[in-house]
Amino acid sequence: MSTNSTNNSKLVVPEARKAMEKFKMEAANEVGVDLKQGYNGHLTSREAGSVGGQMVKKMIESYENSLKQ
Repeated sequence: MSTNSTNNSKLVVPEARKAMEKFKMEAANEVGVDLKQGYNGHLTSREAGSVGGQMVKKMIESYENSLKQ
C-alpha cells in the first residue's frame, strides 16, 4: 500500500474532467451534501462517501439501462 499523498486518480480522457465535476456536483445535490468547487475539507467521511456512492449508483443504473436497449 502506497503512502503517497498525491492524487493518483487519473481520468482516461482528461477532457472529461469538467463533465465528471458536474456529475459529482449533481450527485452531491441529490444526497443533500453541500459540495463546493475546490477543496471540501469540511465534509465528513460519511458525506464524502455518500457522494461517491451516489455516483457509482448512477453509473451502474446507466450501464444497466444501456444493456436493456
